[in-house]
Formats: sequence, structure tokens, C-alpha cells
Amino acid sequence: MVTTVVYTDGACLGNPGPGGWAWAVADGGAYASGAEARSTNQRMEVTAVLAALEALDGLVEVVSDSTYVVNCFRQGWWVNWEARGWRNAKGQPVANQDLWKPLVRAVKERGKDQVAFRWVKGHSADVMNDLADALAVEAARTQRGVSGGSR
Repeated sequence: MVTTVVYTDGACLGNPGPGGWAWAVADGGAYASGAEARSTNQRMEVTAVLAALEALDGLVEVVSDSTYVVNCFRQGWWVNWEARGWRNAKGQPVANQDLWKPLVRAVKERGKDQVAFRWVKGHSADVMNDLADALAVEAARTQRGVSGGSR
């Protein structure tokens, strides 16, 4: 079975401020972005991954420059959050639960062997990461999303 490699990114003009998120499939097949009038960079990073998983079927490798997103899954943060009733190690409510819960659910429903996460350094001349970043920044700036390609 073929794995779809999707690059995701989030952006905010100010933090908080107007936000944008984006995902783009590495083979150039599909992309999408969206915007929120007031958000944070972390919320947009999580939203980008959730939107990608909602749009793409099958095996998916998510490539992100967000350690917040990647470490949540690679280091299993979400397992501890769930075990503690969605509280962090300090006993405080986990930030952005309204996005994390559906994202964790989406990953769990697919199965742990169906979604992988890989970190890429941001702004390091990775063409696909730069594309996802440009789409997210444009969505934040214009407050309009775009989509294209086929999957």
C-alpha cells in the first residue's frame, strides 16, 4: 500500500492574531488551506494536521516543523493526557483540547500503524515545507483558504 506524505504548517500574524493553516501532498497531488480570524500558531499547526487527516485516506506520513505536533505522537504525550483526564503533567488542563481530542481520535481510529509523524526543520529550504508555510501564511494574510489537486 502506498503511503501519502503530507506536509503541514500553521501560521499566525501575531500570536494570537489572524491565523492560517495548510497541508500539501508531497507528490503535488493535493493541497488545502484555511484561516481563522483570531488564533495562535500552535492551534493552526494542530488544525493543519487534523484537516489533512480528514481529507486523505490510507496510510499517511505527516511531516511538520512543529515539535508540538510531532512530539505529541512520537513521544505519546496524548496517552498521558488521556490517562490524566486531559490534564498536563502540572495538573492543568491541556491547551487546545478542542483540537487535540479530534486529532487523537482520528489517529486512533485509523490505527497506530496507519499514521506516522516526522519532524522537518522549518525554513530550511525543504521545498514542500516551504510550500505549506507559504499557503498557511497566505491564508492568514488574506483570511481565505484555497484547495486544489486531486487525491
